[in-house]
Amino acid sequence: MNVWRRVSGWALALSVLGHGTAVMAQAPEPTPASVGAPSAADYAAMPFVTHPVLSPNSEWLAGLFGIGGERQICMINLFGTLADRQCIGMPDMTDAYAIQWVGNDNIVVRLSAVWHAQGSDQVKISRVIGLNRQTGNYSRILWDVQGQNAADVLWTARDGSPTILLAAQQSFYNETVDRFRGGRNSQEALFWPAVFRVNVVTGEAQKEQGGIEHVLDWGADATGRLRMAKAYRDDVGLTGAFYRGEKEGLMHSLKAPTSGAALSLPEIFLPGGDHGIVIRNGKDKERSALWEVDLATGADIAKVYEAPEGKRIVDTIPNAERTALLGVTLTGGRDEMVWLDKDLAGLQDNFQKAVGARRARILSMSDDRQRLLVQVDREDSPGSLYMFDYASGKLHALANMMDRLGNAPLNPVKAVRYKARDGLEIEAILTLPKGRDARNLPFVVMPHGGPWAHDRLDFDYWAQFVASLGYGVIQPNFRGSDGYSEEFLKKGEGQMGLAMQDDLNDALGWAVKEGIADGKRACLMGGSYGGYATMWGLARDPDLWRCGIAVAGVSNLRREVNDMRSYLYSRTYQSDWKKMTPDFAAVSPIKAVARIRAPLLLVHGKKDVTVDFQQSSDMAAKMQGAGKVVEFVPLPKADHNFSREADRLELLKAAQAFLRKYNPAD
Repeated sequence: MNVWRRVSGWALALSVLGHGTAVMAQAPEPTPASVGAPSAADYAAMPFVTHPVLSPNSEWLAGLFGIGGERQICMINLFGTLADRQCIGMPDMTDAYAIQWVGNDNIVVRLSAVWHAQGSDQVKISRVIGLNRQTGNYSRILWDVQGQNAADVLWTARDGSPTILLAAQQSFYNETVDRFRGGRNSQEALFWPAVFRVNVVTGEAQKEQGGIEHVLDWGADATGRLRMAKAYRDDVGLTGAFYRGEKEGLMHSLKAPTSGAALSLPEIFLPGGDHGIVIRNGKDKERSALWEVDLATGADIAKVYEAPEGKRIVDTIPNAERTALLGVTLTGGRDEMVWLDKDLAGLQDNFQKAVGARRARILSMSDDRQRLLVQVDREDSPGSLYMFDYASGKLHALANMMDRLGNAPLNPVKAVRYKARDGLEIEAILTLPKGRDARNLPFVVMPHGGPWAHDRLDFDYWAQFVASLGYGVIQPNFRGSDGYSEEFLKKGEGQMGLAMQDDLNDALGWAVKEGIADGKRACLMGGSYGGYATMWGLARDPDLWRCGIAVAGVSNLRREVNDMRSYLYSRTYQSDWKKMTPDFAAVSPIKAVARIRAPLLLVHGKKDVTVDFQQSSDMAAKMQGAGKVVEFVPLPKADHNFSREADRLELLKAAQAFLRKYNPAD
């Protein structure tokens, strides 16, 4: 039995070619959830896969699969049997954030982890592992280097060899060593990334380029040749760039162009000259766009694509050869892909016509673009995964993304806009309980993490679960959120705990004015930065909120920023935070416990490598010492993203019990 039918339990075919339109062939109704209303366990179930990527020949699917209640890094044969797969568990105290194929036999996985430096410092590091589908063996690539970041994959070979170019720091400290190369002595800066040519099967690495003082980013062309580098100084920021043409031997310094575009590494180097394509996210009201630029001179050649107003280009999709761009990823409200390639744009249109009110997204494709991985979902349903076969012109079902929930609509979701008290327009995601009159509902305001992030019109298991309990949920993309304009992003500077917090209050005020929310029955719930905003909201506006749920939240801003002191670009990160508020202590929840009157639930995993567990344990102790109502749920095996089903379930059960106790829906 092949995986297509094994995983899904039924085969759906959507004909998307012929007659220029998409036709549904033997399409069943959307799969309902398990009998009865979904439970906390149903919402907590792991997704079938995240970060899915097709192999170049489309026979294998790699990703982070939910197996046995945990995430595993797997390569699954789409045309084989259950046993035809290779999987490894996630290494302890790590978080995977990207997967790439190297030929058809290997993948590289980029991980973040925590390393205990000298003394008591904890430093977040990045590393790469390679996994071979034939043997199931994995290799730790450059894990013995003593630098912080060693996971910048610049290039992967397409000739069948298991080779990549990888940039990696070799030291945590700003030190140099003497080298003898090319008949002369030189110094190599170990703190700044060097570039290695690596065999991902054996882990063997050969240094291609030593570290150069102040050079932090390297760019390679489609042939695997280093072509460009960005220079950076921690005290002043970006300072310049170095470049070499296709036939040049040495890199030379570039003058800063008036446009600033050539100081950005290109998304691709165009073959046959000095041109490349760069993303330029315009300042103020200038629209985000792709530009073809002469990299040697910095001159603008032509605008390739301009994003719609209110959208920003956050990524590009190159062809397999990395010589042309097929599409772009846009963010802002609902993230979307726009295909620049006419054939893919036509397919996308046909997919969308075939699925009607649902949304079709191309996630990955084979090198020859004859097979595509497509997700079909809704903002109120996790949806399903399909394989499109160009030869047959049909979409074949692979799996429901969350089988226990099915793919039928759950609680309705929509984007809304409201005016903050100073007139700034804010977009928010509103989720309402299905089957309940949307008037005077108990409410939960759910700020996102980051704060340089934003909530989208995508399925959100937190918001859906809370809504299923009978609460209205609003997720404001407060000022300072990314995904909108540069002007909107900068509106957050100096406003952490101030206007950014007002935006959350004003979201509730809007819902009350609309008649949706009961303003006397409102709570805050958020994770990471959202956990900070929850705690700070209880302290700053104690009369507004009945309770708060802070998940992996930051209680002490000064400590959080100080924890970045060992990071590469640490002053940049610290500067970003310091721009948000001139006084960390003045807006830190742990400094304002005395003002808190509402009950607070704290949930935090001990294996969190993003926000220190002590941020919550310290807050719990401070609340208890002050005689405040606080519940603390420490989870020994949970990470920042709650990538174990057991931890997700404990979180949802704790939130459900807490809300019923302090802000009952009935």
